[in-house]
Amino acid sequence: MESFSVDPASRSASFPRSVEDRPAWLSVDLRFVIAAVVVCGAVAATTIRFSHEVFDPLADALKIQGWAAIIARPSLLWFTMGMVLIVIRTLLWVRYRPVSAVSPDEAPRMSIIIPAYNEGMMVRKAVDACARAEYPRDRLEIIVIDDGSTDDTWIHMDAAQRERPDLVQAVRLPANAGKRAALAAGFARATGEILVTVDSDSLVERGALLAIAGPFRNERVGAVAGKVCVLNRFQSVLPRMLHVRFVLSFDFLRSVQSTYGTVYCCPGALSAYRASVVQALVPAWLHQRFLGEICTIGEDRALTNDVLAAGYQAVYQRTAVVQTLAPETYRKLCRMFLRWDRSYIREEIRLWKIMWRLPFPALFLTLFETTITNLRYPVAYTSLGLMVYLSVQDPLTIVRLLISIGIVSMFYSLYFLHSERSREFFYGILYAYFHFVSLLWIFPYALATVRNRSWMTR
Repeated sequence: MESFSVDPASRSASFPRSVEDRPAWLSVDLRFVIAAVVVCGAVAATTIRFSHEVFDPLADALKIQGWAAIIARPSLLWFTMGMVLIVIRTLLWVRYRPVSAVSPDEAPRMSIIIPAYNEGMMVRKAVDACARAEYPRDRLEIIVIDDGSTDDTWIHMDAAQRERPDLVQAVRLPANAGKRAALAAGFARATGEILVTVDSDSLVERGALLAIAGPFRNERVGAVAGKVCVLNRFQSVLPRMLHVRFVLSFDFLRSVQSTYGTVYCCPGALSAYRASVVQALVPAWLHQRFLGEICTIGEDRALTNDVLAAGYQAVYQRTAVVQTLAPETYRKLCRMFLRWDRSYIREEIRLWKIMWRLPFPALFLTLFETTITNLRYPVAYTSLGLMVYLSVQDPLTIVRLLISIGIVSMFYSLYFLHSERSREFFYGILYAYFHFVSLLWIFPYALATVRNRSWMTR
């Protein structure tokens, strides 16, 4: 069996300043404690200072307008239940622990499927990262699928196969058939007990494969989600903000959901599936329809829902880390979120049908979380419209709203601070304002165009 050692030079080239390469000061617990105390104090002081100034004038305005019963009270009820949800999530988050990784001796046979379309040189980097990961080579295969690319993607795939013919299998589809078809082609050729999907713009970290195989010791586990970090987060402000957003939205929430075995989405960037489960689900998943149209986006959450519907658990493995490229322009960011929200709408409807098959604790928590989470859309947009109306009479209303956004975002940033031990948590506060100013239109537009199946990345 070959050595698992990786050349430090090659690793640093692939993973610039990865999670494993944190500066020494970030690992000092005392400094983290001090930083957390300072931030908590600042949040508490800000909340106490501005709470009355923010909310009392709004309450008075609502009473004058006669809207207290139809808007304020339902919103207050939702806000109260939201606070309860935050407490529950926090308790479950604290309880979460990643499963220990498998040892090389007990590692099951694993097949990695990497679909690619017009990815160029990046697909070679994705293959190389998987090949350098710690895993027994006699129990590993990498299947890379060219989904009808029109650039030099196939050249890089073919080079990867020629370099490692015993490990890499390159497959070229005659025409662009979509990511699901590319993944299905990989699933059909896979021989592993565990099937791992990796996006072609993503680099797995060295211990990710052994780590992601760990939860499959539990026979009830059918799918495992990896931890997604932003590879290019040091390139510009937007990827930095997205990195914090990914941790808060994905790491935090998936840690919570994993405690009751119901992770809602195993991401395309890095996920693993029990082959015996997924192989039986592929035909229906490949031909999934919504509103009469073949589904071409949201393949990762759709497959996760299928696994849950089959009676298996979907869990999260924080120690299985992948670095993925995030959009660096506003246009590409909007396209990504539109694609995500359209598939979210479709699969959230499916989840409501599936959740009733879950055991009681998972059913209750899923029902409560999805209800409160999805009610945020009518509550948020109604409240925003009201704020705009009231701001005509009192321009300070917008200022009060901005203060409220800052307070809430500071609370959520504490999760990032604890998880990452990073000063970058301030970008989470910045992202909250960025989302408010420039991204609020995304979900309503996605809802109105939910039948749109375009990938929109190229």
